[in-house]
Amino acid sequence: MSIRPWRDIQRRQSRQIMVGNVAVGGGAPVTVQTMTNTPTEDARATIDQIRRCEDAGADIIRVSCPDEASTAALKQIVRAAKVPIVADIHFHYKRALEAADAGAACLRINPGNIGSAERVAEVVRAAKANGCSMRIGVNAGSLEKDLLEKYGEPCPEALVESALDHIKLLQDHDFHEYKVAVKASDVFLAVSAYMGLAEAVDCPLHLGITEAGGLIGGTVKSAIGIGNLLWAGIGDTIRVSLSAEPEEEVRVGFEILKALGIRNRGVRVVSCPSCARQGFDVIRTVQTLEERLQHIRVPLSLSVLGCVVNGPGEARETDIGLTGGGAGKHMVYLSGVTDHTVQDADMVDHIVRLVEAKAAEIEAAEAAQAQAAE
Repeated sequence: MSIRPWRDIQRRQSRQIMVGNVAVGGGAPVTVQTMTNTPTEDARATIDQIRRCEDAGADIIRVSCPDEASTAALKQIVRAAKVPIVADIHFHYKRALEAADAGAACLRINPGNIGSAERVAEVVRAAKANGCSMRIGVNAGSLEKDLLEKYGEPCPEALVESALDHIKLLQDHDFHEYKVAVKASDVFLAVSAYMGLAEAVDCPLHLGITEAGGLIGGTVKSAIGIGNLLWAGIGDTIRVSLSAEPEEEVRVGFEILKALGIRNRGVRVVSCPSCARQGFDVIRTVQTLEERLQHIRVPLSLSVLGCVVNGPGEARETDIGLTGGGAGKHMVYLSGVTDHTVQDADMVDHIVRLVEAKAAEIEAAEAAQAQAAE
């Protein structure tokens, strides 16, 4: 037990699969995914978007493959990507065969939508031959007709039964390199379905609240749903579904993981909502700092508080702290200790330089430690 047991999360034990060179499940770090929204046949536009998602920290990226033109472009896309590419297949089994041959690390399918048992067998053979894993994607919005008739509406039991039916199709062909999602736009439905599935299977689970909404509303719904499950120890990989650019999905995904202490990447900002006591414009300052510090990948913490009520206390818990003072003169803390003051005009540039220097210091220390261990 840790010294802060109230922060401990006991992760569900699952077996591990590989998505390309990225481990999912079996105690591996929870990975963050997103999906491109460019026409996949436009390889250059898709690769450019993938690059932005990679820069934001995406571990795995999915691309839709609805037609032959998309799978034809996939080979170039896979070759250019630095992270594993998942091919999103919905109905035509031949797209799955083409995507596997093109180098997709994973096929996202509903085996029940692929067609006959022989077509499922053909997809499995292609996946095995090319070293592809699969993701079974069950969605409340596209449940099988017989399950809707049986249960009357999408419900947790229907989602779980659908997932188990699809799992059996793969297991019947001795294929076990799969992860499963049971998504819904309703947070209560999705969370309940995932909890039920977590008890029924040992495979890795891909978390998401589907069709969650725009940047703000979708972030809130995803944080509640995905965060609830992760806090309960459920989930091995996540995708935050937003009506926003895919790199924003990645950033929100990492913020959820950072809030739970599951994974840390980049700057964790602690900031106050601001009030009449603020010694500087906290809201605008935080917005600017978050934009200018997006390139930082090393985990570190920054507190930005407008006054001395809570500022010193928060600064003690962060790598770098800024607390508003009077007459445009503000206090800077380093490693929790009062260090020096900074004027309004230089404040943002100064904090950016301090964060960049701290990140470089941490990277150098980690490199030296790694070299010493060799």
